[in-house]
Amino acid sequence: MLARVVHLLPAELKTLLERLPEQMQEQLEEIRIREGRPLEVGFRGMSRFMTIDGNLRQTADGAYKPSADTCRKLLERITNYSLYAMEEELRRGFITVSGGHRIGLAGRTILEGGAVRGIRDIGAFNIRVAREVIGASALLLPKLIDRARKTLHSTLILAPPQQGKTTLVRDMARTVSYGLWPGYEASGWPGRKVGIVDERSEIAACVRGIPTFDVGPRTDVMDACPKAEGMMMLLRSMSPEVLVADEIGRPEDGEAIREASHAGVSVVATAHAYDLQDARGRPVLRKLLDDGAFTHVVELKRTEQGVMHRVVSAETQGRPAPRDLPPSQRAGEGPVHVSIGRQRADDP
Repeated sequence: MLARVVHLLPAELKTLLERLPEQMQEQLEEIRIREGRPLEVGFRGMSRFMTIDGNLRQTADGAYKPSADTCRKLLERITNYSLYAMEEELRRGFITVSGGHRIGLAGRTILEGGAVRGIRDIGAFNIRVAREVIGASALLLPKLIDRARKTLHSTLILAPPQQGKTTLVRDMARTVSYGLWPGYEASGWPGRKVGIVDERSEIAACVRGIPTFDVGPRTDVMDACPKAEGMMMLLRSMSPEVLVADEIGRPEDGEAIREASHAGVSVVATAHAYDLQDARGRPVLRKLLDDGAFTHVVELKRTEQGVMHRVVSAETQGRPAPRDLPPSQRAGEGPVHVSIGRQRADDP
């Protein structure tokens, strides 16, 4: 995975990270670069600090510390030497680069009228490595198919950051678009027209409007567009049968999803929440669930064995499970371990 982002790195960082063992380079998920502070890398849900000789440590003692010049070079590379052209991205606190890799930024904010207009004096970067995992949704999809309509149920996927939500919905879109329905009963179902609203350019990783990830032959992507506006544009112009959106949560997102559900379109969306109980603490998500906009909820949790999913259907959504119960004793279905990185032999 390092090879996918190495072109973004200044020479000193590139040289250092290439000292990692090859297996570790393939498992790389995050590179956290903080000016004058220890370099941190993330892989398989863990994080370690890195020394100048390429060793990894749990503590920051003796770790390599990127200089101000190294951070300046990195910023120039990821903005194509034009901070002004990235004004909107800086206001949102991240930049998405070719390949769907998202780079989070932290520094001193610029305020205008009480609202954040941008970030200056940037001193911290988080490079999140995007990856395509063909077959990531294979074990989950059979629980989400709508047999009556021969499509997907409207589904809300919940998890904290970095649990595999985007990887999962990308593969769901691909599978539905190709018509690769799971199981004997669904084997003859046609592929469905899919619309993806890719506000952060992470799901399809479009370059000049063309997806670089395989999201299927019947898929249309509204790239770098706010979710609510993008969903309405796709509904009006592209007649999708399944809509996919990442990280919903604003009131306008909720209105667009209700509009889609009234139009008979299945919606697959992700949101940040630990579980269904947490989601119900967010007014927009709670109203969508109470209104029946989502008939199924999927909770994702990363473990050492892989990614565990738990599906809660409409019948049990009104009775969130206590957190202190093991998943097998909660309402809904028990845990299924999905090793996303090892779903198929031809995974990248």
